[in-house]
Amino acid sequence: MTDAPLIYPVILCGGSGTRLWPLSRKSYPKQFSALTGDGSLFQASARRVQGDGFAAPVILTGEPFRFIVIEQLAAAEIQPQGVLIEPEGRNTAPAVLAAALWLEARDPGALMLVAPSDHVIPDEAAFRAAVLAAAPRAAGGDLVTFGIRPTRAETGYGWLELAAGADAEAQSPQALERFVEKPQADKAEEMLAAGNYLWNAGIFLFSVSALIKAFEDHAPAMIAPVRAAVEHAQGDLGFTRLDAGAWADVPEDSIDYAIMEPAQNLAVMPFGAGWSDLGDWQAVWQESGPDADGNVVSANATALDCAGTLLRSENAAQELVGIGLEDMIAVAMPDAVIVARRADSQRVKEAVAALTARGAKQATAFPVDHRPWGYFESLVIGERFQVKRIVVKPGAALSLQSHHHRSEHWIVVQGTAKVTVDADVNLVGENESVFIPLGAVHRMENPGKLDMVLIEVQTGSYLGEDDIIRYEDVYARS
Repeated sequence: MTDAPLIYPVILCGGSGTRLWPLSRKSYPKQFSALTGDGSLFQASARRVQGDGFAAPVILTGEPFRFIVIEQLAAAEIQPQGVLIEPEGRNTAPAVLAAALWLEARDPGALMLVAPSDHVIPDEAAFRAAVLAAAPRAAGGDLVTFGIRPTRAETGYGWLELAAGADAEAQSPQALERFVEKPQADKAEEMLAAGNYLWNAGIFLFSVSALIKAFEDHAPAMIAPVRAAVEHAQGDLGFTRLDAGAWADVPEDSIDYAIMEPAQNLAVMPFGAGWSDLGDWQAVWQESGPDADGNVVSANATALDCAGTLLRSENAAQELVGIGLEDMIAVAMPDAVIVARRADSQRVKEAVAALTARGAKQATAFPVDHRPWGYFESLVIGERFQVKRIVVKPGAALSLQSHHHRSEHWIVVQGTAKVTVDADVNLVGENESVFIPLGAVHRMENPGKLDMVLIEVQTGSYLGEDDIIRYEDVYARS
């Protein structure tokens, strides 16, 4: 491996994952949750590309998720090569091109492995072996896509048709005929029976130079604004912020449509060691290993005389019980519950659209609000008052701030808080409290080595999160 180019994993970490609502929402999409196994899907995605031949990963994400990305990588003991922040989503093609141009300035001979952050691949060693087996073809200038050997006539995935003479069981890259859009059920059955089709996994391997050349040939209008966004990017607390002005001129497109489908120098690496995009609750049920009755039941759920059913409660204080259910899905969050037939899993996004249309905050807002210093959750909301539970990480600090419309009462229930109220700075211990008058300039810090937990009672005419005037912030938020 000493003469082989390094493979830089490029992990795409955006999206909203509405088909796994209510666990996945715009403010906290599915890749950050532990849907199967230990750790989040994002952490698993970063772990599986560690080892000989692989460089540290490059992460593409959005502004709201930058601190979640860093926190979860740190928990997995992974130091990223870089974290690039997109000013706004422009689909996958501009994100991949930005990563390629960023890498070109650092290692122009590199290979880049582009992968989503929310897929499940249980056999990490087999996946790394497949990537390394495809690397010589990518180093030679081909654009390699990864195709999953199909196990059913799936209509929720795009498919890949192999060229004549190619082998879907091969352990090396094969010639690719074409990309196939998500099929109707009868067409999916035909392709499954034919044996020369694979599922499109949305995972790609190519050299930096070959990818940039492909953009020059097939999507030249994208190059100038993306290059400008990279060249004028600004460093910010270890992140790389792509230039927003240049990014606004970037056309929106997917890497499949912009590059892969029109390209001629294509190859496909077959992979059959297990894969799922966890695109809906049916897939979660399947990947979670149903028991002898076909049930998947979480720690806080009970199934009585059920079959083929997923019962999942995300709150230790909330028990979910199913009685006599068959082929159903029930997922309970503290603020929302979904119940559906497994066969209707793909329709969950319709529910999100309906909730959005009537202004329900549960459509997009997660009940736990993650911040760079920790997180908070609302326990009770009433007329002119709100009660929150706030957890502050060791050494972390909230911004120095004030409010126009509310006062706050803080009660420390775990750890010690260093509290600033105007000119006064005091340590507040467990079972002690402090009052923050309306308009007072204040800050809360955790000087300890363990999480600090407090209960906050807000009272006032307006309790929205946008009633914050920041004077100082170690996380450079506006």
